[in-house]
Amino acid sequence: MRAFRTMLKVELKLSLREMDMFIFSICLPLVVLAVIVMLYGTCPAFAGAPYTFVEQSFPALATISICAGGVMGLPLVVSDYRSRGILRRFRVTPVSPALILLVQVVIYALYALGSLFTLWAVAVLVLGLQLHGSIPLFLLSYLLVMATMFCIGVLVGGVAANSKSAGIFTSILYFPMLPFSGATLPYEVLPAAAQKIADLLPLTQGIKLLKAAPLGLPVKEVWISILVMLVFIVACAVLAIRLFRWE
Repeated sequence: MRAFRTMLKVELKLSLREMDMFIFSICLPLVVLAVIVMLYGTCPAFAGAPYTFVEQSFPALATISICAGGVMGLPLVVSDYRSRGILRRFRVTPVSPALILLVQVVIYALYALGSLFTLWAVAVLVLGLQLHGSIPLFLLSYLLVMATMFCIGVLVGGVAANSKSAGIFTSILYFPMLPFSGATLPYEVLPAAAQKIADLLPLTQGIKLLKAAPLGLPVKEVWISILVMLVFIVACAVLAIRLFRWE
């Protein structure tokens, strides 16, 4: 426990020196929210809907920080430490791969939760939006989505040979997933063919789950999303530990 606290303190300080996560995790969701508000205002999500298009989009916007930290930030940090030989030095210490990965997961989880609170404060307190449904259920869904995306990031960071290869993998995952999963570009406005492709992305399933409580998605669709994410969590977590590369 002492080793975990020490590593967390040091790694958090190093992370805060950079502005990348502040921009992509805190600022980007607010910018996308502002754009959606300017485009749709108080228009209902569809004819007769009890909620607006912006309120429908809020759960998706909350996943931007998860995607930025879990799919982009986390793998790049771990792979960079491998390239610089830092992980090789850890190998001769009692520090385990699980502890190294856990520290990074906690750091990016703090970013995600901070982003969620900031986005909620702006949406509800400033813009006056109403969040429908169960907040505890939404938070549980949010944690499940976070676990899914972070496990994917942990796997990429754990097995990538260096920061260059990790950058390629994260770009392949991050840049298609961010718009087409519905995190930035609303899933509802995508053509039917694009929606079918987007349904293959784990983040799309996560966003559907986040919308389930406030928007009343069908139970069958919700359980499919949960099952898909649980499979990703178990598979990626096991592979990340078993295939972790020190050098």
